[in-house]
Amino acid sequence: MSTAPLVLPGWRHLYSGKVRDLYSPEDPGDARLLVVASDRVSAYDFSLEPAIPRKGALLTALSRWWFARLAEGPDPVANHLVDGEIPAEVADRSMLARSLDMLPIECVVRGYLTGSGWAEYQASGTVCGIALPAGLQNGDRLPEPLFTPAYKAPMGEHDENITFARVEELVGAERAAQLRDLSLAVYRRAAAIVEERGLILADTKFEFGVDEDGVLRLADEVLTSDSSRYWDAEAWRTGTTPEARMASFDKQIVRDWLSAHWDRQGTPPVLPDEVVAETAARYAELLARLTA
Repeated sequence: MSTAPLVLPGWRHLYSGKVRDLYSPEDPGDARLLVVASDRVSAYDFSLEPAIPRKGALLTALSRWWFARLAEGPDPVANHLVDGEIPAEVADRSMLARSLDMLPIECVVRGYLTGSGWAEYQASGTVCGIALPAGLQNGDRLPEPLFTPAYKAPMGEHDENITFARVEELVGAERAAQLRDLSLAVYRRAAAIVEERGLILADTKFEFGVDEDGVLRLADEVLTSDSSRYWDAEAWRTGTTPEARMASFDKQIVRDWLSAHWDRQGTPPVLPDEVVAETAARYAELLARLTA
């Protein structure tokens, strides 16, 4: 999608990713960043058309809610948010953040067997190289949540699953253990909150950065419909097929439609109106169910 970034007075556009735009203040003494979530949607590392109406605002609201929840309690999780005025043009879909040294690791946590993990398990009995018990089915809860990191490839390239040993090579053994342990702890904490609302957090991915004082901070988005799989708990318990069990509140609708209509070669097809509308409705329903 080739939509030009907005011109925001007082801010300088740095770059645009698949779904977010990043700005820095024109004041060189201001180290904050403005992270603007667009309505663009991506799947399988491809940007898609058309956009999902109000997606940026819905996912920003969800990230803000989760950042606030995770910062509470006896084990607060430090995050990248800072206070300040956000331009009115993007107030509902932006976050002010401190500048961090972002780590090149996507910290994926899987609590259930699905997606690419299910495909690998069928072929080899493993998920990201981790051996699992025989006899599991699509959508089953895993014996324990798995930390299955990925390397964040440069823009335009695809992320790749990596071993924990490779994470240690990239960021050092101590930092790698910290990423693993914190990711698993945040997943378990979030999964318990989600369960109280009749939902299942099947899997998610976190990104972390280090501030000028060496503090590890949760950054980017967190536990959104783009970075996570959410299922309806009742449908999962009573469903007789994987599709019924996985009544989802994320972009699985988009993935499913693409898988049925595209071989991942060349330019992705345009999403039909009904897929766009249903995805927007699911995003809105998830926010309502979690934050009510």
